[in-house]
Amino acid sequence: MNIVFLGLPGTGKGTQAEMLAGEMEIPHIATGDIFREAIGRQTELGQKARKFMDAGELVPDEVTCGMVKERLAQEDTMSGFILDGFPRTLAQAEALDQIMQQLGRKLELVIYFAAPEEVLIRRLSGRRVCSGCGATYHVEFNPPLEEGTCDRCGGELKQREDDREETVIHRLQVNREKTQQLVDYYERQGKLTSLTAEGSLEKVREQLKEAVGLI
Repeated sequence: MNIVFLGLPGTGKGTQAEMLAGEMEIPHIATGDIFREAIGRQTELGQKARKFMDAGELVPDEVTCGMVKERLAQEDTMSGFILDGFPRTLAQAEALDQIMQQLGRKLELVIYFAAPEEVLIRRLSGRRVCSGCGATYHVEFNPPLEEGTCDRCGGELKQREDDREETVIHRLQVNREKTQQLVDYYERQGKLTSLTAEGSLEKVREQLKEAVGLI
């Protein structure tokens, strides 16, 4: 089954994608992984992407879409895949349709992880990272034994700049409109399934397994 996961930052779709991919024995393909692989293999598109990234510029859609196509053409995707982090825009969604057509395949299911923004703000702004070993905690959902101190190495726990509440709110605002356009696009195609992502990991997982026909 060929699946796309959609959702605002903080909905937990990456975590769910990893677990579902393992159960379905298909690859979880995150955009960041595609970039790292193409750059690591020094493919032509990977080298192009690196030039833009090194210059602090956004990688153009034509390069990104080219790398996605290369990845989806690999043998391990023949039984299906979960695409996470792509498409991000309506133009990329249309490009993905073309890619699938060129590969002689079709996108079967798009799962949208929905959650109230106040829940996402709480999830994202509560993250703390150890300055020593890089271990990740959450002040509410995964707190350390001693506040501000890493259980693993005793290092100081800090909040990253991009996890500060005002930054999180801005990130969500930037992503909201684009995500809604994608939701509308796939709903018109009859491929969209929405699930509630504000519950526990287990509850979301149950909804997800039902959506893909595992239960």
